[in-house]
Amino acid sequence: MPRRQLSARPLMIQGTMSNVGKSILVAGLCRVFYQDGYAVAPFKSQNMALNSYITPDGLEMARAQMTQAEAACIAPSVLMNPILLKPVTDGGSEVIVNGENRGHMRAVDYFQFRKSLIPDIMKAFTTLQSQFDIVLIEGAGSPAEINLKENDIVNMGLAELTDAHVLLVGDIDPGGVFAQLVGTLVLLEDHERDRVKGLVINKFRGDFELLRPGISMLEGKAQKPVVGTLPYLPIDIEDEDSLSQRLSVTTTDGTIDIAVIRFPRISNFSDFAVLEATEGIGLRYVENTSQLGQPDLLVLPGTENILSDLGWLRQNGLADAIRHLAEQGYAVLGLAGGYQLLGLSIEDPDNDGGQQPVPGLGLLPVKSVLQKARPTTRASGRIVGGESAFGSLKGIALQASVINASRTTVAPDSAPDSASDSARPTGEAPDNARPTGEAGLIQFADGSYDGYAAGNVAGCNVQGFFDPPEIRLALIQALATAKGAQAPADALDFSAYKNEQYNILAAAIREHLDLEFIYHLLEE
Repeated sequence: MPRRQLSARPLMIQGTMSNVGKSILVAGLCRVFYQDGYAVAPFKSQNMALNSYITPDGLEMARAQMTQAEAACIAPSVLMNPILLKPVTDGGSEVIVNGENRGHMRAVDYFQFRKSLIPDIMKAFTTLQSQFDIVLIEGAGSPAEINLKENDIVNMGLAELTDAHVLLVGDIDPGGVFAQLVGTLVLLEDHERDRVKGLVINKFRGDFELLRPGISMLEGKAQKPVVGTLPYLPIDIEDEDSLSQRLSVTTTDGTIDIAVIRFPRISNFSDFAVLEATEGIGLRYVENTSQLGQPDLLVLPGTENILSDLGWLRQNGLADAIRHLAEQGYAVLGLAGGYQLLGLSIEDPDNDGGQQPVPGLGLLPVKSVLQKARPTTRASGRIVGGESAFGSLKGIALQASVINASRTTVAPDSAPDSASDSARPTGEAPDNARPTGEAGLIQFADGSYDGYAAGNVAGCNVQGFFDPPEIRLALIQALATAKGAQAPADALDFSAYKNEQYNILAAAIREHLDLEFIYHLLEE
């Protein structure tokens, strides 16, 4: 598509609270501007989320900005999200700056530290601004959190730094949208309120004529125009964080029943979006033993606090239930932190100066030592291990994103090959290539291995394990055959599916938002 030139003023989407639809609205506007011929990029200075994405150069950024870049038909870059906070505990997070992990920081310490990151934020923003016609900025939470306004770098503080116009979004679905919008404006300072050029009501259901009188009163109270009212859309676009409604999804009409453990600190649950959209799969999230049942495949996903979530598994009885399912022959897969939990032990030497290894679930003969540095890589590889249902995956290629939160080694005397090889880290290349089918689940192009497979249990550190359609189709067919059921013959083209969802969202924005008003803001 030919590029149109627009010397645009930055436009920022802020919300009255979290989960009002800021991320989705930015994604939709990215697609609209792309369709109109502009080069557009998303930007969020600081994102707090448990979903992340590894760029081709091995840097980590928020998954939401990857989704927005995808909607804009551009390659994701850490310039779009220079600061990512991944909550590890209620009072602290992993701090990732320009794609690299700076380690754990308490919230109170980060609050004082964040102002020093303004140069990083502005360098990323100005670089994007020099490369694109339009930069769409997303805020975080609410600009009216008056206890957090000092040294703000993500809402009105960032709007000031970038001289951005602001649209304020409220969510009508839970009720109280008029109070949300007016109350937020009241709590802003005069110069901040002046930056808000319009209001957007999101997730409306019902007869718009019943809402019209309220909009007139809202515009009178707020002294701001309502730029549009977006309906509640049945679209399938990745959500930003654990507030996502995806985590309460239960689809039971599929041939194959897949259950995912919903850890309190679950990370990268976006890995399962493709399964939700795939014909023949019923996906559900499980928090207790009464929900578990006997799934065809049980998945332990990533977690940002492995030891805490291991304690949670034991406390609610899921640890014993998972072991029981594995012993009965049901397929069990661990991804990232879930892989470490399936092992013999987990050690955290950096926790209060060191501690004894904690026993894992004991379903795979691996031991893990958590590490402060979390190397991230993207590499091509192929499935080389696996038995039972996982045996159907052998030979399938994949492009893997890997976050090595731990140093995981095969326990001595437990692998079928030599003791010297079995004691090496699972991500480290042996002197001689390990024969296909033995222990290692994935072999990368450089000869290194990741993961472990033993019978009906397997695990690896790969993000996006289900992304390759060949993996999904082979696994569904193997699980269906095992239960005597009919499996689909084709796998979902997820890229085409997502592209269709972005176009549906863009069409709704064109219908329900005043784009002439928005373009006027960009051209000022």
